[in-house]
Amino acid sequence: MPQLSTRHILGTKYLTPDDLTLILDTANRFKEVINRPIKKVPSLRDVTIANLFFENSTRTRISFELAEKRLSADVVNFSASSSSLKKGETLLDTVNNILSMKVDMIVMRHPAPGACVFLSRHIDAHIINAGDGTHEHPTQALLDAFSIRERLGTLVDKKVLIVGDVLHSRVALSNIFCLQKLGAKVKICGPPTLIPKHIEKLGVEVTYDIQEGLQWCDVANVLRIQLERQDIKYFPSLREYSRYFGVTRSLLDQLDHEIVIMHPGPINRGVEIDSDVADSNHSIILQQVENGVAVRMAALYLLADRRGTAE
Repeated sequence: MPQLSTRHILGTKYLTPDDLTLILDTANRFKEVINRPIKKVPSLRDVTIANLFFENSTRTRISFELAEKRLSADVVNFSASSSSLKKGETLLDTVNNILSMKVDMIVMRHPAPGACVFLSRHIDAHIINAGDGTHEHPTQALLDAFSIRERLGTLVDKKVLIVGDVLHSRVALSNIFCLQKLGAKVKICGPPTLIPKHIEKLGVEVTYDIQEGLQWCDVANVLRIQLERQDIKYFPSLREYSRYFGVTRSLLDQLDHEIVIMHPGPINRGVEIDSDVADSNHSIILQQVENGVAVRMAALYLLADRRGTAE
């Protein structure tokens, strides 16, 4: 069986096309598992995984915890708000103390970009980046790619539009790297103030016209406006943003072909996307959530490098 080329999943930037394909193919097998009456397999029995979340999370944290338990791993959940970090302990000391309790793998979300890369240089345990600041969120990109492939059959030559707050989005960067390595074409759309400078150097196109972008694409991945990361006003009001960049039913009705609608969540209904679009047949938002468990099971299983117990 093929193996990953890396000991960690720090970002899709660091994964090869073969790594990405291996994770998606393995996720196919685990999706069959989680839809069986008995959803557990003994793949990671006796493996201990610590979930370290230094930022709030609902979908990602629950998805990882479910994936770990479906694989029969022992799970430790760490809460930064009640930890010794509040007393001045460093991140490295916190993690080393946890590792001294014989933890094998770490899933970490942290507000500082590069926190997972930093840890990977100082500890021996496998690390999965569950989101580091505005840098990367690799398992979200993997589940997005898995969901597109499941819906359209392939990613090769598919056109994916990423709409919204690209500047503050770790999902966007991970998606750009992942989708391009798997053969898709990527275009970015949003207000000029929310598009990073020089992003074209990553091989993506940029448009400021939502209608033109939707007409071009096969898939629209709609990003949330991350007000919690915005220290200045990047646009006059949410109402104006919705008017010029919100994905509405009327916009979809004007297209000459059907497109797939995605969203990493949480959704700001009526801002970046209307409810009648989010809940329509175009949308695979709930499928993304379901697929997240299978993709994270695949990532954990492949990093642990266990053999013969994935069926």
